[in-house]
Order: sequence, then C-alpha cells, then structure tokens
Amino acid sequence: MLSVLDRLPEGTDPALADTLDRLAGVAADLARRIARGGIDEALGAARGANSCGDEQKALDVIADEAFAAALAGSAVRYLASEERDAVVELNPAGGLALVIDPLDGSSNIDTNVAVGTVFGIHRAAGTGEASVLRPGRALLAAGYAIYGPQCCLMVTLGAGVLKYVLDAAARRFVGVGSVGPIPAESSEYAINASNYRHWPAPIRAYVDDRVAGAEGPTGRDFNMRWIASLVAETHRILTRGGIFLYPADARRGYERGRLRLVYECAPIAFLIEQAGGRATDGTDPILDAMPRALHERSPLVFGSAGKVARVATYFDLPAHESALFGKRGLFRC
Repeated sequence: MLSVLDRLPEGTDPALADTLDRLAGVAADLARRIARGGIDEALGAARGANSCGDEQKALDVIADEAFAAALAGSAVRYLASEERDAVVELNPAGGLALVIDPLDGSSNIDTNVAVGTVFGIHRAAGTGEASVLRPGRALLAAGYAIYGPQCCLMVTLGAGVLKYVLDAAARRFVGVGSVGPIPAESSEYAINASNYRHWPAPIRAYVDDRVAGAEGPTGRDFNMRWIASLVAETHRILTRGGIFLYPADARRGYERGRLRLVYECAPIAFLIEQAGGRATDGTDPILDAMPRALHERSPLVFGSAGKVARVATYFDLPAHESALFGKRGLFRC
C-alpha cells in the first residue's frame, strides 16, 4: 500500500513499489527541512569531508541517515551511498540494492539553488559490491528528487519517465504524467567554462564552435548555462532539451571526470535514455560502463540525443583542425 506516492504503474513489483514509496517519504521530509533554510542552523554547518573527499554539510549526513532509517525493514538488502565508505547491509533477507547520492549539490543550499537526491535500484546479488558494481543497464529503477521552487520526483522503471509533484500539506507526491521525449532542438549547453584551459582538445573545439555562434560553423547562436547542481541541470534538460557536459580534464583528480559512475552518472543516464535522450562519457554510453569501485568517477555528457552524438564526432576530428574550418562546418547541433 503506497502512502506517499499516489500511484505507480500497474504491475509494479510490490517490493520495488514499497522502496520507492519510502524514498518519496524521506524526500518529502527533506523538502520541508530544506525550505526552512536558516531556521535550522545546522543546514550550513560543515562536517569535514565524505568518502569522496568533498566537504560534507550537516544536511548531507542527516539525509543519508534518514534514507537508511526509512529503508530499515524494507526489501533493500544493500545500501551504497556517497556519504559512506563502503556498501552496508540493511536487511539480509532483502532482494534489492540501492545506490544513492542523498543530497546532491548541498554546497548550493546557502545560495538558494535547487538541490536534490539521485538514486538507482538494482537487484541484490550475493555481496554488496556485486550488487552495485554493475553496468547501469542492469538498473531496475532510477530517479531523482529536486528540492526547488517546486519539489518534484522523477522516476523511471524502465518504461518512460514519470513525474510527481509534492503536495507539501498532504505530504504526498501526486503523479502528473510522463515526461519526454527530450526536445531534440535547443540552444542551451551547460558546462563550467572556467575549466576551459584544462579540457581535452575535442571538448574545447565543441565549445569554441558554440561560442562562435552564428558566425561559426554551426550557423546559430547558443546560450551557456551552468547551475553546478546535477539534478537542476537534468531537470532543465528533461523540460526543454540541450546538453550537459562534465568532461575529464587535466587537473589532478579530474583525469576521469568528477561525477560518480555508480550513484550519479548511471541513474541519470538511465533516466535520460528513458526520456529519449543519450548519455555518454564523451564517446561511449554510460549505461555500458562497468564500475570497478564504489566511488569511481566518470566524465558525463548527456541531453538531447543528437547533440550528445555530435560531441562524440569531435573526438574523431584531426587534432590540428581549427575551430572555424573544415568538417565542423557541417555541425549544426
């Protein structure tokens, strides 16, 4: 019996449905707590670094503990979280494994930027590592909650993307239908341009052509976006198309990108592909990547399918090609 989600597709496995409902309950509570802002002084307090070396806010820990507590006694056997060093076992009798970033973008809370929760659900295997260190195509479900002007829960069970909107007064997520396909055409791209000098040549060339706009090989103008919140970027792309790029670069620690393959890239890629988009590491599909460690990083490029495919072609260009010459004159996306 669902208590927070108002409905799920007919035939959804009861164990999976209960897990999603529990996740929705924590998301509803987090939305309320985040909205209180400065009323809860602990929101902005730093707690040192998490297992990935990122600064850990008090609310990161609160969110992680809340999800773990809500899943006690559920069908989730294993929990893999950004805030934990290793996979933990919650229920030896459970048949599912949850990967989660409990509070993505928490450093943006004090600037009132939308933050969120990213999650994916696998079938449990014999060990925690075997349950979560597998390609994203093995996911049963994935999604995110976004805590913004409107609190939404976006979920895929492998057959499209469902959108729910929080009725805060009723503590209930109301289904408002499906999302997609992602618009094929958009003039928006998202990347942190301050890292330009560190990017590989194909990414610099791709961005150079968009900066050149109507005078360049694309023959059109573009707008650059950068929110520095993965869920906010994803929500915008699901709504109006475009592309997000977080490439690997030459900085120490960024050689394989910055985002985590298991509990950020793979769930987002699953969601994006279910909405008709595409997600790669620049060239190869994210959902085919086999993670080797829980906190492994990966480059991530996702969005409108044609635009993501176009990025891959830049990796095939001769390194000497200038930004405004040759084959790229055909690149109109």
